[in-house]
Amino acid sequence: MSDSFLIDNIGSLVTNDPALGEGILGLVEDAALVVEDGLVTWAGPRSRIPEGAARERFDAGGRAVVPGFVDSHAHLVFAGDRTREFEARMSGRPYTAGGIRTTVAATRAATDDELRANVRRLVAEALRSGTTTVECKSGYGLTVEDEARSLRLAGERTDEVTYLGAHVVPPEYAEKPDAYVDLVRGEMLDACAPHARWIDVFCDRGAFDGDQTRAILAAGKERGLVPRVHAGQLGPGPGVAIAVELGAASADHVTHLSDADVEALASSETVATLLPGAEFSTRSPYPDARRLLDAGATVALAADCNPGSSYTTNIPFCIALAVRDMNMTPAEAVWAATMGGARALRRTDVGRLSPGARADVVLLDAPSPVHLSYRPGVPLVAQVWQNGTPRLP
Repeated sequence: MSDSFLIDNIGSLVTNDPALGEGILGLVEDAALVVEDGLVTWAGPRSRIPEGAARERFDAGGRAVVPGFVDSHAHLVFAGDRTREFEARMSGRPYTAGGIRTTVAATRAATDDELRANVRRLVAEALRSGTTTVECKSGYGLTVEDEARSLRLAGERTDEVTYLGAHVVPPEYAEKPDAYVDLVRGEMLDACAPHARWIDVFCDRGAFDGDQTRAILAAGKERGLVPRVHAGQLGPGPGVAIAVELGAASADHVTHLSDADVEALASSETVATLLPGAEFSTRSPYPDARRLLDAGATVALAADCNPGSSYTTNIPFCIALAVRDMNMTPAEAVWAATMGGARALRRTDVGRLSPGARADVVLLDAPSPVHLSYRPGVPLVAQVWQNGTPRLP
């Protein structure tokens, strides 16, 4: 298509701008969208399309249009497979963080081209289900060289790169975890900071405690990296409190929350990022999104794609889980997977389809965004525009 085009005859348009339409989704019925030079320049009812707005017209055929999904939590740089672990877990063995070390061994042994090909495959897979912005973490190298390599490869596919040297303590440091913490916030950070925007720590049992988490994140902040925290996935802990204390962009998982945690999130700018794919794949209790939403916290949904506990890139699947099992309305879940993800990445140019936004547009083969949860498992994405460029088929 040309640099200027009109998407016309939209049945339901999610703008995520309440000034343009109804409710939190800023929903406009019988709508149209004007794109110029990769940006949205106008959105609204078809009856008000600006005269001469675009040279080319795309007929949406009465179908729904939503912003591209913003996946703010993913682990895409890895090698190997953990099918046996999943099968065993589905046969009754509980999930622990220890399985990460299996992927670490495979990732260290992989070539750059092998890792690069896997990242490319997963980003393309995510795009086919409507994800146009994806964050990507390191965390399966756990040596200075392998963590820097992972971040460099992630940076070939996204600007949203997160240093997660503090994923778990690797086997060679099992008897000296404090020495590994020193490495993560010292030499490894020096090598990784130039390749990353964010720093993350898995603050949970079997990973890193509160003091270790605070020390690592503080060191990252000194190097200009913005904190994120894996918090409260496996049980209660200090992760949320530390995230809020240090001004983290997000606290992720947050399956186990105290009343104080909920209050802290609600009174801060730290986004609560929920990852229902992990609960689905580990048979763990789902977080109660209603509790967070009613308290006033900002909630995001992300896929948490990784080979151990959530091997999916499919945000519509996560939306369906959030509605069915986490007490979210269909509108809240769509907002969390678009604008919520943008908030978790501190982005204002994505997650919405209002003037000035990047033209990341998803056409659904459905009349309403409710179908994302109403028709779980059905491939509803008919077309994706990224920066105004059609990307499917």
